Amino acid sequence: MGLASRLYRGEIDVDFVGKRKLWYGLSAFLLAVSILGIVINGLNLGVEFKGGSVFTFKTGQPATVEQVRATFTEEGVHQPIVQQAGEGWRVTTETLNESQTEQLRQAITQEYQVAPKDISNDLIGASWGGEVANKAWIGLVVFMVAIILYLSMAFEPKMALAAIVALVHDLVITAGVYAWSGFEVTPATLLGFLTILGYSLYDAVVVFDMIKEVTAKLGTTSKKTYTQAANDALNHTLIRSLNTSLVAILPVAAILFIGTTFLGAGTLKDLSLALFVGMIVGTYSSLCVATPLLVTLKEREPKYQAIARRLAATQGGGKAKGGKSAAVAKS
Repeated sequence: MGLASRLYRGEIDVDFVGKRKLWYGLSAFLLAVSILGIVINGLNLGVEFKGGSVFTFKTGQPATVEQVRATFTEEGVHQPIVQQAGEGWRVTTETLNESQTEQLRQAITQEYQVAPKDISNDLIGASWGGEVANKAWIGLVVFMVAIILYLSMAFEPKMALAAIVALVHDLVITAGVYAWSGFEVTPATLLGFLTILGYSLYDAVVVFDMIKEVTAKLGTTSKKTYTQAANDALNHTLIRSLNTSLVAILPVAAILFIGTTFLGAGTLKDLSLALFVGMIVGTYSSLCVATPLLVTLKEREPKYQAIARRLAATQGGGKAKGGKSAAVAKS
């Protein structure tokens, strides 16, 4: 409780920037695992992207996911995706012909006492999903370009670069979670991906705005390096970032873990998983990736290198002088 109150009052100084090698290593590991998952497993694209048949029905008697899956498998369906939606079921299969579809409808009717008119089946072509994916890519490119222009004008190009790297970092890791977990990627998932970009960017902009304000005061007589000033700014916004993340993550976690468990809300699950993972990774990247990367870029500027050299020489001189005085006093 003491730690929480000190954190809330801003009395804790965490050396985020000083540990940047640790964050770079952790991010490199997460990115490598994510890319490996995408290469090995790929993304489990939903029927909206690869095409297929979708059956929707309500059973007249209690049933389990395993029972519904077994019903479809026994009729020759390969790897049906079974989801419980409220009191009903939604089963996605590969593209089926009329004969296979009718055979499945009869099996559902006999197995679960469902009237034929209460069974809905739709055939979805992959072209529609391809159109959705293309529009999502276009939206992503437009978003990135707009962000680069905005941050370059409101702040500076190096901040824009650091923010874009953090955004790509968040997207790749979130996609990696989907690849390793096997969760289905649907249009709702793409919506979640685009949403976490905005969230991650908001967090980074808050931090960058404080860094801009603090580092604007650095001059030839400054007593802080750019690294120290940026780390101070990061600590001043720490509690705000954590509060924002916590408030946003709690309802998303409720939808993901409670809603999907008890309500079987498939679409909500697709959206909430992307949001849940993306918000956690986005908070981490704004604190441990975007800001340290910005500092790494800014430290190369002659102005800040001169400040760092002057302070290093001053501190080194003070130590040398102190050591000499101590030696004289001892003698």
